[in-house]
Amino acid sequence: MNETRGPSENKGLRGMGRTLRRGQIWWVAYYFNGKEIRESAKSPNEGDARRLLKKRLKEIHGSRFVGPQEERLTVDDLLDALITHLETKGAKTVDRLKSHLKPLREWFSLTRGVNVTTADVERYVAERLKAGKARATVNRETGALKQALNLARKQARLTRVPYIPMLREDNARQGFFEHADFEKFVANLPDPINDIARFGYLSGWRRGEIVPLTWDAVDREAREVRLRTSKNGQGRVLPLDGPLWDLIERRWAARSFEKKDGTTKLSEFIFHRSGERVVDFRKPWKEASKKAHVPGRLFHDLRRTAVRNMVRAGVPQSVAMSISGHKTVSMFLR
Repeated sequence: MNETRGPSENKGLRGMGRTLRRGQIWWVAYYFNGKEIRESAKSPNEGDARRLLKKRLKEIHGSRFVGPQEERLTVDDLLDALITHLETKGAKTVDRLKSHLKPLREWFSLTRGVNVTTADVERYVAERLKAGKARATVNRETGALKQALNLARKQARLTRVPYIPMLREDNARQGFFEHADFEKFVANLPDPINDIARFGYLSGWRRGEIVPLTWDAVDREAREVRLRTSKNGQGRVLPLDGPLWDLIERRWAARSFEKKDGTTKLSEFIFHRSGERVVDFRKPWKEASKKAHVPGRLFHDLRRTAVRNMVRAGVPQSVAMSISGHKTVSMFLR
């Protein structure tokens, strides 16, 4: 397309800029980090282009320049990019992360990424705590926002990101399930959440390792479940015997589900809802805790309980660690 330079053009000197016209629309051209950037003023009036050019040059010389591409990026765009990045890497916690992103999307909505400030995040944190959310929950949410912003910077989509404050947590929890309490609790969980809890109670595996399990990980002939990889980067094998074998056989019998068209199909997931992988079960978990009078229980308490039960049963530490997937003795003992 033919270009017409305006009378205000400065011969393209670096650090300055010029106006030019393409058809009926005026554009501006300026330099940033040694590269020429051209941006439409979206106007047939050269005066509008001059004002845009003046604004951009002022931002550049005042170290406040972000550019037209950054200005268009919303928090939603950044969170979507984070999900895509994690899915590409094969991260196992993507589905759970999506639930943490929901309140972020509602709060920041169409807020531009470059406009997010530390004060904005602090107001978000204050409102979430006021709503009764746990500090750990709020940290998972703001941590996801921090991860999305830092990813955008690494991808050169944002030139700078704000400081994201994190709340202090008491990570050294000591929650356990006594057997009688666990039986009352699991009796109030719906299927298949009850069997997910039982698997965690018996194996000591992490939630993110249990929920996505598929039948190709199970060798029913050898009576084993094989986890190819885990949080510590290593795979492991879980022998199936007693209650664990009974659980797997029960789930094997529950593989079939009915589709909307009335046909029957077998789910690839060991623990499924109408054939689909279970994603979020916080609500039924909370309700079961209340009904069983065991408030404040976390899924990770099942892991602690399983490890403690193995130790009490005289299982050698090395064997217990190989089953639970603890890589270091210090974490196992903690």
